[in-house]
Amino acid sequence: MSSIPALHPQIIQQTFSQKQSVSKAMSDEKVQRTAKEFEAMALGEMLQPMFDTVDNSDGKFGGGQAEKQFQSMQVLELGKQVAKAGGIGIAHQVYGKMKEMAEKSAKE
Repeated sequence: MSSIPALHPQIIQQTFSQKQSVSKAMSDEKVQRTAKEFEAMALGEMLQPMFDTVDNSDGKFGGGQAEKQFQSMQVLELGKQVAKAGGIGIAHQVYGKMKEMAEKSAKE
């Protein structure tokens, strides 16, 4: 005879439910992170024209090819910092829409 006890169906269901809730929480975190990253990128793209119109060539440390080359990265990092500090609400809207879409696809 086998010494392995039979698993009760309630235990199996409870374990499955716990795994689903952990998976759902992880996917929820991923959706939040994606929404924040989207907001950071959108803010960077909105800020870029502002930096394109500023002439830094007269400044002590301004101008040159190096500044032109790295300016876009600086603007994207600025967008990330603004989003990290709370942003302007884009991430919240994107998160809500993504959750809505996920729930809709789960029903189908």
